[in-house]
Amino acid sequence: MRLLSLTLKSMRQRKAGVALTVFTVALSVFLLLGVERVRTDARLGFASTVSGTDLLVGARSGPVTLLLYSIFHVGEATNNITWKSYQDIRAMPEVAWTVPLSLGDSHRGFRVTGTNSDFFVHYHYGRGNALAFASGQPFSDLYDAVIGSEVARQLRYKVGDRIVLSHGLGGANLATHADKPFRVSGVLAPTGTPVDASIAVSLEAIEAIHVDWHSGIRLPGMEASAEQARHMDLTPKAITATLVGLHSRLSAFAVQSAINDYPEEPLLAVLPGVALGELWHLVGTAESALRVVSAMVLLVGMSGMLTALLGMLGERRREMAVLRAVGASTRTVFALLVMESTLLTAAGMIAGVVLLDATTAVAHNYLLATAGLVIDQNPAPGEWLLLVVVLALGSLAGCIPGWIAYRRSLADGLQVRL
Repeated sequence: MRLLSLTLKSMRQRKAGVALTVFTVALSVFLLLGVERVRTDARLGFASTVSGTDLLVGARSGPVTLLLYSIFHVGEATNNITWKSYQDIRAMPEVAWTVPLSLGDSHRGFRVTGTNSDFFVHYHYGRGNALAFASGQPFSDLYDAVIGSEVARQLRYKVGDRIVLSHGLGGANLATHADKPFRVSGVLAPTGTPVDASIAVSLEAIEAIHVDWHSGIRLPGMEASAEQARHMDLTPKAITATLVGLHSRLSAFAVQSAINDYPEEPLLAVLPGVALGELWHLVGTAESALRVVSAMVLLVGMSGMLTALLGMLGERRREMAVLRAVGASTRTVFALLVMESTLLTAAGMIAGVVLLDATTAVAHNYLLATAGLVIDQNPAPGEWLLLVVVLALGSLAGCIPGWIAYRRSLADGLQVRL
């Protein structure tokens, strides 16, 4: 207790240096925990791009390929699922709900997804979060469209605006469906998933804009106006993929096996969580890079504090001599500097955690809207261990100036003890 009181009195005599050291440690802890939180939440967000879905079904290809084009909108489907096959899957007794997905069109670089109203009910992301509307409502008319937050932000669209879809996904000379414009009926709130950069329309709308097209080419002399298309049979002939929810997850493997062995056409059913895990192994090098950054931040922070302590050591030689003169032992001098290093580290840790929580609370919506990062304001599982490591390293860093002061005290020849 006497040592702690002595340490605090000594630190009060050097307020500027102590404040600067605490700030250095706080900044290091802020960066260290910030990188760890981003790393952890990025992985969780990636793994939870689609949650609450038991199976993802598409044409037979590969689990990662199916996941990439149907969920992440990367690449194109190798084939489609016939509407009959989709209805057979939906009619299976174990299936509780399905959400069909029809891909292949775009709008100014953003993918268009044909689906139904169940998409806004059953598509979940993160920790079971449902889609929410920032403004407007789901599509109700044939030519209604719901846009993601990123589409609205970049193209500055709002509810009521008119948009024209393009046929295909890329290229300099995309043919447009200008004769059948859509009205923005709703804008989704940010999710940090590919939904933000997509446009959702009904399956019937996808059929309507293609009634006078065949094999990617508009049929001459067969043009149908937007109003004429309303009165045609718009039952889909095929879809790209479908999300499947089951009554019980215990039946997931049985349903997966039944779909993979479907006799009418080659289908593939995958567990989204398993496929996301495989995909993360392919792109997870960024996680290793963030770990290296964390280690470097910690090293720089501890080096900064050690430099500050060593820099003040020369100025404190007289203080050490006075302590020895009044009866302090060399071990007391050593313990004094270790205690001071520990207190500085603890104060910096508290300040760094407070700064991180404040920054996370303020920048949460901005990071979600601009970078697609959903940063959890709760501590990541590994943060407490990192704080223990920081405190231990801070105490060890104090041993170096403590040892130097100890050796100097011995060299001074003052052997008076308490």
